[in-house]
Amino acid sequence: CFNGLKSSKKVRKLTKAQKAKLQQEEEERRLREEEEAQLQAEREEQERLERERKEKEVERLELKVRPCLTLCVQWDRYMRCDGAPDPAVRQDINTFISLWRDDPEVNITAVCCSLQLVEELEVLLRDATDPQENQTYQEAVTNLQELIHSKHNLTTEEILKIAGANIDTETGNMQTVIRDDKVTLCLWANMKKNPRFEVGLGFEIPKQLAVSDVAVRILHTHHDHLSMLARMTHLRTHTASREEALDDLPEQVETKENGEVEEDSDAQQQEAEEEVRSIRGLEGRKVRLKFQVWMNQAVQVVDLMQFTPLGGVFYYDVFLLPPQAHQVNGWEIRQLLDTGLQMFHYPTEKSDLGSTDALSCPPVGASVTLPHCVVFLGTPQVARWDAAGKQWRMDGITDVSYEEAEAKISFKMDSFQAFVLMQETYINLPFQSWELRPLGQDSAIFTMLSAIICLFGSQDNQCMLQSEPDRGLSHFTGKWMSVSELQKAMISAGVNVFVNEYTDKYVSTCGKDPLTEHAAYEQMALFASACAFSWSKWNSKCGAEHLVMQVCEHLDSAPVPEGCWSLYLLGAQRNQKLEITEESEAFSPDHHPGSEFNSTFIHMLQDSMSPDGIARTRTSHHLFVDAVQSLLCATRPLMYSQ
Repeated sequence: CFNGLKSSKKVRKLTKAQKAKLQQEEEERRLREEEEAQLQAEREEQERLERERKEKEVERLELKVRPCLTLCVQWDRYMRCDGAPDPAVRQDINTFISLWRDDPEVNITAVCCSLQLVEELEVLLRDATDPQENQTYQEAVTNLQELIHSKHNLTTEEILKIAGANIDTETGNMQTVIRDDKVTLCLWANMKKNPRFEVGLGFEIPKQLAVSDVAVRILHTHHDHLSMLARMTHLRTHTASREEALDDLPEQVETKENGEVEEDSDAQQQEAEEEVRSIRGLEGRKVRLKFQVWMNQAVQVVDLMQFTPLGGVFYYDVFLLPPQAHQVNGWEIRQLLDTGLQMFHYPTEKSDLGSTDALSCPPVGASVTLPHCVVFLGTPQVARWDAAGKQWRMDGITDVSYEEAEAKISFKMDSFQAFVLMQETYINLPFQSWELRPLGQDSAIFTMLSAIICLFGSQDNQCMLQSEPDRGLSHFTGKWMSVSELQKAMISAGVNVFVNEYTDKYVSTCGKDPLTEHAAYEQMALFASACAFSWSKWNSKCGAEHLVMQVCEHLDSAPVPEGCWSLYLLGAQRNQKLEITEESEAFSPDHHPGSEFNSTFIHMLQDSMSPDGIARTRTSHHLFVDAVQSLLCATRPLMYSQ
């Protein structure tokens, strides 16, 4: 018994020693983790301070360089010697407008100059921060737009005065087409009461117009000043239609049993104003719900954030035919009118025969071929211009017919109005997949959806678009340009893969932390010459505070072989390589065996990269890195992908 008791005591003493050792190891691990956390916090603080220092240095350099850039712009304008005024100088613009308004002749050069001035003024208007400057530029843009339109009317009047001398022998009517790079003018004068007209722009008029002395004009301008006017008119919010939608919601009106609508009381008006003020804080889902409810009402005002006008504006007008000249004994006799070009009011308001009913005025038809410089990914939306409200509206458009093979759309309207073709702004979002793959030193290809964007840093920070031959992209595909120029060209062509501050109101997102997201883009750009990055389905499953993407080192220009990808989990505090693959059945945050955690993404990648890959990243040109980062930040694929 004594020996057995002694053995038991030895076992108990050994257990206490083990516990003490375990406690010591736990304490050492705790101290080590605290030390690592402290070092990481110090490192992050140093990085933050360094980042702030660089930002301040960039701001200082920008302030220093800005006067030089202004002088360069002024010098370039001076050396053009084209007689065009400086849009930034109010006196020069006012003088140009006054002289051109008093000039009775139609000068094509002056029209082109005015269009260029409007474009420059719109750029100045977007960049203006001073309210007084903003107002000045708005007035100049409005005055130039009105003057350009009046010159178009003057041109139309001069052509219609001699309509009798330009009668088409086949139809017996006058028809003419005038084209240049920015304007297409189509005129038809009803000389023999036989309406036939086809030049890619067509129309259909009712019987009472077919037997009247009228002229129909379809003026297609590649520039869209009406949308700019709508945006300037409704500057209180980023979309005026959403405010007006609140005024038309069913909750804000009461319908009587006899169908009449009561007027809003002061209390209801106050509630509406409060709802307008609170709409900025609503989630995108709620905003879209209210917009859809409102779109079902009789008045459908276009939200210029949700829809983008493409291909310019079509001005659809009907005029009284001016008196034609008559030949009498060798003399040409013409009646001169002081009224100028007169509009023919259609639909006719009331009969002059004492009837209280309005005349039956059928709708007017129009058919246009889609502009060759834009891409429509579905049936175009047609919107008409509301001159009184200075806004685009989709109500009043009926019998829409779209022939995709011929790229032609036909429809009817209640009256003659300007119209435009529209497409959903974010129709390309969210992305189905994306990939950023290196092609060599300072060269990469960024692929998303069906658009392929190539970045070659060897030519400064320029990039170009590569895609299959398309009628709407050929004018800039394969051409070098900056990221901002490429963005503008693609949006104008209807291929918008870029995001802005309002995109999340219309597109479902992964809801990622913006600081973590943009830090990832910065690090991806730094390693874009040696590493390939791709979309992962687990990115939407890992939570808002983390990002997941596929990454692999890739030093040649060939596509990445299957099986070479690895998954990485990125966070604000820690980054790791994941054990799961893209083919796994469920998401798991477990790190890959044998891998280590790291505080930054690029340091974690360096741990597994070859010396050649690391050398390539260290010699990447800063302009190439800036171009890649700008493109990633402009598209935000980690947030706007399914």
